[in-house]
Amino acid sequence: MKIDLTETTSSKINAALVQARRDIGTPAIGMVLTLVIVTDEENAYDALKSANDASHEHPSRIVVVVKRVSRSPRSRRDARLDAEIRVGADSGTGETVVLRLHGELVNHAQSVVLPLLLPDAPVVVWWPEGAPADLAGDPLGALGQRRITDTYSSEDPLGALGLRAEAYAPGDTDLSWTRITPWRSMLAAALDQQTVSVVSATVEGEDENPSCELLAMWLADRLGVPVKRTLSDGPGLTAVRLESKDGVIVLDRADGALATLCMPGQPDRAVALKRRDTAELLAEELRRLDPDNTYEASLKFGVGRLAATAGAGGGAAKAGDGPKAGAEAGAAGAEAGAEAGADSDGKGSPAKPAAKPAKRAAAK
Repeated sequence: MKIDLTETTSSKINAALVQARRDIGTPAIGMVLTLVIVTDEENAYDALKSANDASHEHPSRIVVVVKRVSRSPRSRRDARLDAEIRVGADSGTGETVVLRLHGELVNHAQSVVLPLLLPDAPVVVWWPEGAPADLAGDPLGALGQRRITDTYSSEDPLGALGLRAEAYAPGDTDLSWTRITPWRSMLAAALDQQTVSVVSATVEGEDENPSCELLAMWLADRLGVPVKRTLSDGPGLTAVRLESKDGVIVLDRADGALATLCMPGQPDRAVALKRRDTAELLAEELRRLDPDNTYEASLKFGVGRLAATAGAGGGAAKAGDGPKAGAEAGAAGAEAGAEAGADSDGKGSPAKPAAKPAKRAAAK
């Protein structure tokens, strides 16, 4: 069932939701959270489709906030709210409210969304693209326990990673981080099978791909070894190599679907490592509502290293280089390990110009 409301209010939308549930014969719908999607008209369809698919695993009230750009000064002064309500088969396993904000109301979206949140249920805010610099400080972001972005959709993905680290607050996450969950699980399982001492690592993938950078930062942070970024034609992340005294552990995925795991003294194994769509990524993020401390540590490790490299005025380090590499590019006179630890707190601002030269150096 679909209901269109023009020049309406939040109270009328709530009343229409109750009436719609009664009309379809389900006055009570079990929903576990409210998912607020902040997007524009161009991306609203794809974002809503992904959210509806994810709602089969997490029944939700989906509130889509579409900020309409007013062209004339008179239109910008007028505030108007239009809404589209979907329940039943037209809305996955929950309810959907599409809000179109016009004029001055665009600057007060939180006052419209607040009355539509499910009582005593978690709130997750998702920006498919065009996320603000400070997620927790945004009026809509302040409503959520979790705030989801996707740096891959940014014009400057590496710069967006720096912004995410600089303004990080507990509850922030990134679908670029979610994309590497299978890779992290597979690499951790491989190291559990063999007791080896990793001395260096290489992450291979597309240029300007934030998932590759996040995986490199995670390896550098967790293993404490130098990590080199090399470029490939993709798709996405293509290979990880862990160098040890006993041999090389390689996880290679050339086609974006099936990967090969090579370990010293063992036969090669084929593992499923397909590229997942947005609905699967979103469903994974909705499974947890607590802060992701591993994501925070990995994100801030990379930003601290880049800031130290830029401050030294030397050559750009490879993305994801280990503590020693980051330290050598920092201020002279301190030991390498101490500098890397100091730089990993993420308080420095990101050095955007260092990203591209670093990758060129790595490619050579």
